Amino acid sequence: MSNRYRRHNALMQKLGLGGVDGSENARAQLWAHRLEWPMLMLVLWILVDWYLRAKGMNAPVLTHITDWFIWICFAGEMSVMLALVDDKRRYLRQNWLNPVIILTGIPVLLGAEFFYTGMLRGLRLLIMVGILLKVSQDLRLILARHHLGKTMAIALLFLIISGFLISGIDPAFNGPLDGIWWAWVTMTTVGYGDIVPSTTEGRLFGMVLILMGIGLFSMLTASFSVFFIEQDEKEMVEKEDQNIKRINQLEARLDRIEHHLARAVNTLERLEAMEARDRAPRNDPPEKPSEPE
Repeated sequence: MSNRYRRHNALMQKLGLGGVDGSENARAQLWAHRLEWPMLMLVLWILVDWYLRAKGMNAPVLTHITDWFIWICFAGEMSVMLALVDDKRRYLRQNWLNPVIILTGIPVLLGAEFFYTGMLRGLRLLIMVGILLKVSQDLRLILARHHLGKTMAIALLFLIISGFLISGIDPAFNGPLDGIWWAWVTMTTVGYGDIVPSTTEGRLFGMVLILMGIGLFSMLTASFSVFFIEQDEKEMVEKEDQNIKRINQLEARLDRIEHHLARAVNTLERLEAMEARDRAPRNDPPEKPSEPE
């Protein structure tokens, strides 16, 4: 494990979003991986719910149902993981934000309204920060393997989240579609200028998004380049493999021909030797004269 990966894990644990430790059992790690995408979808819904509440478009009944649904999802995920992990104390220590969200959400669910009730609901948005940090780590790993489909999906996720955030904090945007359009042209560094942030918060967020866009699309460009280069190299390697197979087949045929020629030469040499022996005059000793009786 590299030092950069260790630092990333240490940061996630300090934020209370450490997930399942790498030394845990295989079943716990499997279910942690399975629950990542459902929790990511939940985070996106939290973002949509936050935007609707910021614009005053949420009905009280829907707000109450949403609060219960989100709380049940967080509680269910923590219960499942606590039932699967071996070291429960370590899991709670590395994921302290989950129980904080669950416990602070109980008075809100019971209808208690405090001056910090909105802050308690907004605490759930911290999960989104953790998801983005984890996604950034996964993005580097995916780009290293050149999985372009997943890379584009992560880039689209950044766009959607950024669009909802800017449309919620800046009044210059009429809705999430305007925010997503602005995030798209900003992250791609095109910058049409048809929609621009009008508040300090929006401009600060735009600065962060520009930096993210430069890095993300630079990595995407490099990933596409490497992908196409690898495709060309793959074709070249396939052709080289075919040529090598043909050369090996020719060498095998030549070996067989050489073997047959060697046998033919040996046979001819033996035949010539036999003919030479047959043609050679016989030097038998002369017969002795018979003695008179």
